[in-house]
Amino acid sequence: MLLDIQNLCVVFRDQSTPTVAVERLDLSLDRGEIVGIVGESGSGKSTAVHALMGLLPGAEVTGKALFEGVDLLHLPDEQRRKYQGNELSIIFQEPMTSLNPTMKIGRQVEEPLRIHTKLPRQARKERALEAMALAELDDPEALYHCYPYELSGGMRQRVMIASALVLRPKLLIADEPTTALDVTIQAEILRTLKEINRREHIAIWFISHDLGVVRRLCSRVVVMQNGFVVEQGPVDEVFYHPQQPYTQRLLASRPTRTKLKGGAERG
Repeated sequence: MLLDIQNLCVVFRDQSTPTVAVERLDLSLDRGEIVGIVGESGSGKSTAVHALMGLLPGAEVTGKALFEGVDLLHLPDEQRRKYQGNELSIIFQEPMTSLNPTMKIGRQVEEPLRIHTKLPRQARKERALEAMALAELDDPEALYHCYPYELSGGMRQRVMIASALVLRPKLLIADEPTTALDVTIQAEILRTLKEINRREHIAIWFISHDLGVVRRLCSRVVVMQNGFVVEQGPVDEVFYHPQQPYTQRLLASRPTRTKLKGGAERG
C-alpha cells in the first residue's frame, strides 16, 4: 500500500466555535491506482488533501497519514517538505493563480528541482523538458522560453502537470484540475493523466465534483458529504448500484443526454 489515511480529522477554530471540515476519514491508495474523491463544495474533499500536504497551518489536524509506512502528519516540517514534491506532488485547480506571470515556463517547471536536488543547470533543463513532453506539451524547447500569458488555459494546466512530475513522484494529487477548462480540453487532460499513470505507474488521487470525469478516469471512487465518507467502492459499482441517498442524489443531478431529430445528442 502506498498511502493509508486513518481517522483523519480537520477542525478549524474561530475563537471558541469549532468547525469540523473532515471527520474520521479513512482512505487508502495502492501503487499505480487512480482513486476519485467526489462531493459538493464544502464536502471536505480538498481540505483532506491540503491537510495531508501541510497547507492548513491554522487547522487542528489529527489522525494518521501513512505514506509507505511513514506518518506524514507527525513529521517535523523540514522532513515533511522533503516528501512534498519528491514523493507527493499536487496540481491545483487554476494554473493562472499558481504560475508566476513574470517567470518563464522552463524556470517554473524546474523550480522543484532547484529546491529538492543539487542537479546542475543543464540537467535541470533536461529533466524539465522530459516532464513537459510527458505532460504532452508540444515543442517543449520553445515553450521553455515562454511566459504563462502566451499559453492557452489547457497548455498552462499541462505546465502545472509537468511541474508536478519533474521530481518523478509516486503520488500525484489532482485538485479539480479540469474545472476551468472547456470539455474538449478537459478530455485531453484526462487522457494525459491516464497515460501518465499507465506509463509511469504513478498513483493519482483525483478530486472533483464532476461524476462523469471521475467515471472516465478512476477505478475507485470515494463519496464525501459534510466531512464524512458516505460511500466508496469500485466506480461501476457505485455508479450503477449506489447504496446511499446522497450518492443517489448526486448521480440523479448529472446532466443527461437527450436525443434530437436525426439521432444526434445533446446535454
